[in-house]
Amino acid sequence: MKTLLNNLISGKKVLILGFGREGQSTYHLLRKYFPEFFLTIADLDENIIAKNSFLEKDNYFETILGADYLKCISKFDIVIKSPGISLNNIDIEFNPEKIASQTDLFLRKYHKQVIGITGTKGKSTTSSLIFEILNSFSKNTLLVGNIGIPPFDVIDKIDESTKIVCELSSHQLEFITVAPHISILLNLFQEHLDHYKSYLDYQKAKINILKYQSKDDFFIFHQDDELIQEFLRTNNFHSHIFSFSNSAKSEAGCFIKDNKIFFRNGNHLYEVFDKSQKIFLQGDHNFLNVMASINATILSGIPVDFIVNSIKEFKGLPHRIEFVGSFNEVDYYNDSISTIPEATIQAVKTLKNVSTLILGGHDRGIDYSVLVDFIRGSKIENIIFIAEAGKRIFELLKSNNIQSSRFFVVETMEEAVGISQKETSKNMICLLSPAAASYGMFKNFEERGDVFKKLIKN
Repeated sequence: MKTLLNNLISGKKVLILGFGREGQSTYHLLRKYFPEFFLTIADLDENIIAKNSFLEKDNYFETILGADYLKCISKFDIVIKSPGISLNNIDIEFNPEKIASQTDLFLRKYHKQVIGITGTKGKSTTSSLIFEILNSFSKNTLLVGNIGIPPFDVIDKIDESTKIVCELSSHQLEFITVAPHISILLNLFQEHLDHYKSYLDYQKAKINILKYQSKDDFFIFHQDDELIQEFLRTNNFHSHIFSFSNSAKSEAGCFIKDNKIFFRNGNHLYEVFDKSQKIFLQGDHNFLNVMASINATILSGIPVDFIVNSIKEFKGLPHRIEFVGSFNEVDYYNDSISTIPEATIQAVKTLKNVSTLILGGHDRGIDYSVLVDFIRGSKIENIIFIAEAGKRIFELLKSNNIQSSRFFVVETMEEAVGISQKETSKNMICLLSPAAASYGMFKNFEERGDVFKKLIKN
């Protein structure tokens, strides 16, 4: 990695764009290899030096901070960009070839060892399950990326036999030039429309996980997703393609038949998992995640018995249809991760007995028509609407003649929980599944879910 970075930055003006978790990770690796190389750090936050005392000992950097920090990017030869920063809506002209990222640099060095997972929903669960399966067979396995661990943080732990599982967001994929050896695309739904100029731009960023693969690589996708199928039909991709499906389609690599999951590779057919076995993951959407994981780990050479045991033992992740507890004969579930309507619909279908649904958050302009149609035909008794997105969903329901005295518009999570405790029917479920982002009210979806759980338990 040191040689790769040296070739990238030698004799260049280098900008670290964004100084959150990943920006700091980039800084620390560059400082480890090049302690006196001059760097520029640009960030919206004007207090990064005060917040990061290690910078006070560094005499080889400058900062560009505040509201206009993005205006500087055209002045640099190399811009190592943090994934959360959007360059799609700025007026400054810049050369995209000068934009680098941790993800791209990491893949340039280690792509043959990487299983990369993306998708609008399910990527954290799938990444974690794949990691658990691989780790059960060989402890020399790492989990990095959008899951919360910057790739540069684990470089010292990698040798030639290390397997690396990398959760990848659209932001991380946007500027890659090399793709993982095994790439998984779980699904495509409307998301991050506040970051991209259009839904198509979001889709193109996701498809980069396939676009930059070679004929020696493997691509795994959800065969029932029409958007992914359209990209495959209209583009010439080079990798070996495997798919997974809820039905026994002849071309699917992993599929369900007679309540069993099978894996097909050429003329060979293997029964992998009996769905009647009890596992912690709930819902049809999670069996899609399981099938994607089976595909990837069989292609990685993991024996089926290790795969099956890991699936049985995997407890899932917090904030994903997470059972909070039973209080006063009501079951409470935290599904704060659901930031799009399709995920919320799936959560309600999975749990079935939902009496109260808490919706809303930051409004990113998502199309909620599918959620409106679902609510029209549902038996949900109470719906609580929070923040801008909640208010918009409420107004959409009203404009479609869907009204109820048990619709509640509130400003805070405290109000929402208070109403849910009064209104939810006994022996039924209260579900937080917002169909909206958490920004504004909360730092992230984790904090939103934690606040919900704390309020319920108190």
